[in-house]
Amino acid sequence: MAPRSAAVAVVAVAATLLALCGSTEAHAQLGAYNKTCPQAEDIVFKEMTAVLAKSPGLAGSLLRLFSVDCLLGGCEGSILLDSTANNTAEKDSPLNKGLRGYDVVDSIKAKLEAACPGVVSCADVLALAARDSVRISKGPYIPMPTGRQDGNRSSAADVAPNTPKPGANVTDLIALFARFNLTAKDLAVLSGAHTIGKAHCSAFSPRLYNFTTTNSNASDPTLDANYTGTLRGQCRAGDLATLVDLDPGSGTTFDLGYYRDVAASRGLLSTDAALLLDGDTRAYVMRQANATAPDEFFADFAASFVNMSKIGVLTHHKGEVRRQCSAVNPPSASSLAPVTMSAHAVLLASCFVSIVTMALVL
Repeated sequence: MAPRSAAVAVVAVAATLLALCGSTEAHAQLGAYNKTCPQAEDIVFKEMTAVLAKSPGLAGSLLRLFSVDCLLGGCEGSILLDSTANNTAEKDSPLNKGLRGYDVVDSIKAKLEAACPGVVSCADVLALAARDSVRISKGPYIPMPTGRQDGNRSSAADVAPNTPKPGANVTDLIALFARFNLTAKDLAVLSGAHTIGKAHCSAFSPRLYNFTTTNSNASDPTLDANYTGTLRGQCRAGDLATLVDLDPGSGTTFDLGYYRDVAASRGLLSTDAALLLDGDTRAYVMRQANATAPDEFFADFAASFVNMSKIGVLTHHKGEVRRQCSAVNPPSASSLAPVTMSAHAVLLASCFVSIVTMALVL
């Protein structure tokens, strides 16, 4: 090949490489810590196994904490930040006062910092802890993309617009999910997370008392009458603190019990009962309620859970890796953190090396 033709060819290839490198988008990926902290997922699983052996009810709490984080602007750990003198954080919104599991995330993060300082984000700690909550509760193993970074903003003002309002109907719920590119099926599937965990009486007491303005003893007529009596025995009027199983009878096992409860008008929350009022979500509930094995639900849950875990993900230079999950890094922390190359950075470096190599050939 003539020198000019070779040069033109090299320039063309270089231009293509630059275009490919520049257009590569940031995203979470499976095994993001395989080189920088290969023991990360094992550490999380070991810690979660110990936590749930002592307090199995925290499995549902961590699932809820993760889902709330994702629906409040993205899965970037903003729900974990504490309020400051000048800002009320998401966790301190009245709508989030029942959330639990912050101490579990902090404990796991401390173990990871000891093993791999400044590498694993709080957003990923929460995502992996929620994933393992399902697995340890006899649910499916979910291959979880990692590589998220932590956001540095958390505002209580963001909570109400991204939280189902009291009395929200199924149309409202589907519309809320659609804002995050989640479907009616995702709503029905992810609601199945209520097969484990507990809810405070305050979350459903309006269905037990004062359901109508004219009768203080009126209850929600869509709730099974016998179940209403049982719940009133557990939650007296005005009780805001008592915790009740979302799936009575198997509240620590990830199974089909939730769908059987909902199909029998024994869904604890109004949002559970709402699933029966849409054709698509009702069909899914009834199919799982009558299923003899959880295979379809498990496969669907894994897929929907990963879809949710991708909402608003920050990667590469768009976020940070907090040293403490409850506070953003001080300005000096970034300069003290170990420098690690992300997959995107490795790709850019490879592109650069290829281009330089071709230039040297010329």
